[in-house]
Amino acid sequence: SAGPGLQPVVGRAVPGVGTITFSLAGLGGGSASGKTTVATMIIEALDVPWVVLLSMDSFYKVLTKQQQEQAASNDFNFDHPDAFDFDLIIATLKKLKQGKSVKIPIYDFTTHSRKKEWKTLYGANVIIFEGIMAFADKELLKLLDLKIFVDTDSDIRLVRRLRRDISERGRDIEGVIKQYNKFVKPAFDQYIQPTMRLADIVVPRG
Repeated sequence: SAGPGLQPVVGRAVPGVGTITFSLAGLGGGSASGKTTVATMIIEALDVPWVVLLSMDSFYKVLTKQQQEQAASNDFNFDHPDAFDFDLIIATLKKLKQGKSVKIPIYDFTTHSRKKEWKTLYGANVIIFEGIMAFADKELLKLLDLKIFVDTDSDIRLVRRLRRDISERGRDIEGVIKQYNKFVKPAFDQYIQPTMRLADIVVPRG
């Protein structure tokens, strides 16, 4: 793994933006906005060794039995800041920025639970952290050297979410639409869209 005292890396994050310097970039945006795709493009454009892509989805809190039952019937709000373990996120990112290895939980979206085994990530020159609530915590914001918001039309995000949740997560169309209308869309309007103003870069249309 890379050692402590890492220096920020210079690279082109987005064509036309120019040269930027950072060691930890945050990628925010709505559900199914294309954050992972943009992250992959940034990694390819940087062309540097030791790049880590970390998803906020790994840090959902462990649910109680009652919350598990709510989740099974699409009645648990996964699109609220309280659904995420920000203490673990911040501690993990601090260690990665220091070049230390970390243990990352593995979340199972089919069962709405953490798997027993965790994966190990090692210190890197560049860390890209992506998630719907990437800009929702003040302490987390302080760690980010660069903030990128992926702005995508709501109808495109809904279509992408339908495809993903049905094909990859074993959901049915009624449940996905119910969850979208009850939690996803209101959360975007309240917690995610307003954070676009905090971004250093806004990527239009995902």
